[in-house]
Amino acid sequence: MKVAVAQISCSLGDPEANLLKVRHFSRRAKDTGAELIVFPEMIDTGYSMPVIRTHANHWNSGFVPELQETARELSIAIVSGVSERAGSSIYNSQVLIDSHGNIAAKYRKTHLYAVAPVEEQTCFAPGDAFATFALGGLHFGFAICYDLRFPEMYRKLATKQKVSAFIVSSAWPFPRLEHFRILAMARAIENQSYVIASNRVGKDDDLWFCGSSAIIDPRGVVIAAASADREELIQADLSEDLVISVRSRVESFAHRRPDLYQ
Repeated sequence: MKVAVAQISCSLGDPEANLLKVRHFSRRAKDTGAELIVFPEMIDTGYSMPVIRTHANHWNSGFVPELQETARELSIAIVSGVSERAGSSIYNSQVLIDSHGNIAAKYRKTHLYAVAPVEEQTCFAPGDAFATFALGGLHFGFAICYDLRFPEMYRKLATKQKVSAFIVSSAWPFPRLEHFRILAMARAIENQSYVIASNRVGKDDDLWFCGSSAIIDPRGVVIAAASADREELIQADLSEDLVISVRSRVESFAHRRPDLYQ
């Protein structure tokens, strides 16, 4: 299957402007034959805790229903990082909308970046479960930004939930550009899985985002990559056969010693 990754900037606090950009990039992806397009973290509101607290929405109105209409109109699946207001809580979430416009899966960020000056814990409630979905013969797992620093999450998704491709929506900042690249590649290599990483560019408040979105194959080969500072659309063909081939050549999952890891 062909997947596309949208590397975009956002208009802080302007969901309508951000939705127009989503539609533009989704249309471009569809025109190239992509079945799925992946967007970065928190693209409805932009990545600013005060702005998110003001603009976060329930999914029965606003940005997500418009995403559903875009997916339905273009007949393309969309994964996007979005705010999710539920009761008195706000979550940093990813939503999968299938090509029929249905919400097929979602994930609430489990590892909050509780570091000044961002301090996500002042805005978000943490999620308490991982999430996966199947599409085009592959089994995908969700992850958001800071989750990249927690290899245990990816190993559990790969070994316990049979994930063969990780989708990462990020708003990763410039001071740690090399961390983003290296961690994404490590997650692919150690789990013999695809990593599809969509990162922001541009600036929200005092944060500059480092782009460098990438699609990495199960061998750790970067098969599509974006710049550090421009809006771009990248794409690649994914193959479950390649995952099977890589995992059968070096059966590292079978060589694990879980008895020593407690």
